[in-house]
Amino acid sequence: MKKELSAIEAKYEAQKIAFGPMFFQSVIALRDLGILEFINKHRKGVSIDTIVETLDVSEYGINLLIEAAAVIGVLEVENKVVKITKIGFFLLKDEMTRINVNFMNDVCYMGAKAMTDSIVKGKPEGLKVLGDWPTIYEGLSILPEPAKKSWFDFDHYYSDGAFPEALKIVFRNQPKLIFDVGGNTGKWSFACCAHDADVRIKILDLPVQLKVARQNATEKGLLDRIDFHAIDLLNTEQKIPQGPDVIWMSQFLDCFSKEEIVQILKNAYQAASETTTLYILEPFFDNQAYPAAEYSLVATSLYFTIMANGNSKMYSIDVMKELVKESGFEVVETYPLIGDSYHSILECRKRADV
Repeated sequence: MKKELSAIEAKYEAQKIAFGPMFFQSVIALRDLGILEFINKHRKGVSIDTIVETLDVSEYGINLLIEAAAVIGVLEVENKVVKITKIGFFLLKDEMTRINVNFMNDVCYMGAKAMTDSIVKGKPEGLKVLGDWPTIYEGLSILPEPAKKSWFDFDHYYSDGAFPEALKIVFRNQPKLIFDVGGNTGKWSFACCAHDADVRIKILDLPVQLKVARQNATEKGLLDRIDFHAIDLLNTEQKIPQGPDVIWMSQFLDCFSKEEIVQILKNAYQAASETTTLYILEPFFDNQAYPAAEYSLVATSLYFTIMANGNSKMYSIDVMKELVKESGFEVVETYPLIGDSYHSILECRKRADV
C-alpha cells in the first residue's frame, strides 16, 4: 500500500507537477551547456567559482541552473561545492533516460500544450508544430531534425533489444515467407535475412515508409530477398496478400485504437492460412519488471494522443489478448519479457471455432 501523504507533502508533490515543465527544460540547459558533464567529471565535488571560471556560461546562468537542479535532486550543493547525484548521473549517462529525454524534448514538448484539444477532437493536434500530416507516420521520413533522429532512436531502443530472442521464437519452425507488417525502416526484416539465408520477406507499410525501407535494403544488397507492398491498413478496401508462413507485427498495433486494431487483425486473418502464425511484439505497460519501464510506457501513451494519431496508446496484455480473440485469432503461447527488453510476444493462430 502506498504511503498516505500529509497535507504538506501532498501540496509539495502538486508543486512538482505545476512547475514540472520548467524544471525539465532547466535540466536540458544544464546538459546542453556542458555544466552537468563538467560536474560529473569532478565526482568529489567542484566549487561554483570553478564552474564559472571554466565554462563559457554566465555566473547568473550557472547559479540559476544549479539551484534548480538541487531542488529536484539532480545535484547536491554544500558550502558552494557541487556534486552530481545518482539521478543526475542517470540523466547524463543512462541510455534509456537519454533517449526518453531527447524524445520528450525534440518530439513531444512543443506539442504537449495541445493535450486537451487532442483528446476532445481525437486528433494529434500537437503534431502541427512538426508538420502538416494527419498522423506522424506519413511524415516520419521527412521529420525536421532533431525530431527525426530522436523519434527513430526512441523507436529502435524499445524494439531492438527484443530481436535476438524474437528471432529464435519466430524461426523455430523455419518459415520461408514472413510478412513484416508496419516494417518501418526494415530493421526486423534485415535481422531475419541475417538470421536465415533462405527466408524471404515482404514489408508492408505506407508508401513513404517503404521508400526508406527500400533504400536501406538496396544498401544492404537484399532486394533479391525482400519485396515491398504499399498498403494503408486503415483503408478497409486494401487487403494483406495471402500466403505467408508468418505475419509479424512489431510495436505496430499500439499505433492504433482498439477498433482499428481489430480491423487490422481481421485483415491479417483473411490473409492467413490454417498454418500461418501471427506474432505480436509489444511492450505491455502492465507486464514490466521495473517501475521506470511502466512509467515510461504510460507516458508514451500521452505521446500517441498529442503527436502520433490522437487515438492510440500502450495497451495492457489482457486488452490485447481480447482484441486478438475478437478478430478471430487465439493466443496459443505468451512469451513475457523476452531477452533484455521490455517486450512480450503473443503467438497467435486462427481460431478453429470461427
